[in-house]
Amino acid sequence: MGRVQAYLSRAHPAIFIAYGGIVAFCAYFSMYAFRKPFSAATFEHVAGWTFVLDYKIALVIAQVLGYALSKFIGIKVIAELDGSKRGWAILALIGLSWLALILFAILPAPWNVAALFLNGLPLGLIWGLVFSFLEGRRTTEALGAILCASFIVSSGIVKSVGSLLMSQLAVSPFWMPAATGALFFPLLFLAVWGLSLLPPPSERDQAQRVRRAPMQPKERNGFMLAYAPGLIVLVGAYVFLTAFRDFRDNFAAEIWRDLGQTNGAALFTLSELPVAVVALTILGSFMVIKNNRTALLFVHGVLAAGFACIGLSTLAFQAELIGPIAWMILVGAGLYAAYTPFNTVLFDRLVAASGQVATAGFLIYVADAAGYVGSIGLLLAKNFANIQLAWVPFFIQAAYAVGLVGFLGICASALYFSKRLVR
Repeated sequence: MGRVQAYLSRAHPAIFIAYGGIVAFCAYFSMYAFRKPFSAATFEHVAGWTFVLDYKIALVIAQVLGYALSKFIGIKVIAELDGSKRGWAILALIGLSWLALILFAILPAPWNVAALFLNGLPLGLIWGLVFSFLEGRRTTEALGAILCASFIVSSGIVKSVGSLLMSQLAVSPFWMPAATGALFFPLLFLAVWGLSLLPPPSERDQAQRVRRAPMQPKERNGFMLAYAPGLIVLVGAYVFLTAFRDFRDNFAAEIWRDLGQTNGAALFTLSELPVAVVALTILGSFMVIKNNRTALLFVHGVLAAGFACIGLSTLAFQAELIGPIAWMILVGAGLYAAYTPFNTVLFDRLVAASGQVATAGFLIYVADAAGYVGSIGLLLAKNFANIQLAWVPFFIQAAYAVGLVGFLGICASALYFSKRLVR
């Protein structure tokens, strides 16, 4: 153990949380610079694109297909990961995704759509690799809260950077994604090096949160079967949530435009900062709950409140009780109040409450794989299912569906786990 690892292993929890949270935040924040900037462009009237499917929707579907396939691969890869090469794996995967962005800029339409598939394929594994440094600790909630803030604020910020590159430096919409990614390479290298210095979970961590270890197929199947009813309901709610979140994220420029808000670059960032504060506060607070079963049920309460916020804020917007900016912020707050626990504390506490040696990353990737299938389905429905709604009306209907289905699903899951898990 090196000097930095030795210091961190005996440091005050606040220092450990600050260090671990910041390097994890920066690592995942950097990844978003290679994934999301392209969606800041509208790509209207693209030469060479003659298909019925909208060009930008084709780009989004291609990238999400690659990302979703990566999640299915991750069910096995992340579950069986031994952890010795995680840092190098993060750098290699993001490097490959950047090369795909170069291809996107070089190839003409329609061939460059395939480059977005290749861009998404490596990136789906990054969350599991980064979170594997953090799970199974007494401080996982606080670390996870800071990490989750990265995917809340990073999308808006990197799209703001992309928008500024196009508007201020006249960078082509096709070269803008690669240019944005290149700006974040130094931060990525520094963050991954910082992650590699984190010590493994201590004996006290393992005693309170259960030892985390790679899961082979037999162990994965056994865990899934043991809690199948609850997991099916949770994953079902997450499918709706992921589809809604991805739609809001990828088409924020179009939604803001149709709401009459023209300052897109600033709004991308402004609308997500309050959301990050809400998510950080909620997630970090779970660290004080020692009993894993109690914490799991409290997480369900937060999930239900998040889904309710999505639906009720939309109702308030349609009743003209709130304006468009307040509505987008409240929908985002509800969305991420529900979305962030799925990616950190929900499955981490479920593993701990079960008492089984396992890895939360496996369950996260099961949910994510299903979630991105839902995301693709929503995109195809918007374009092909004879749905003639404009962006905002479609978003409103989706918000009602997600709010209702998610709320009912989480209530059913809470009832199941309250009876299934021993006190």
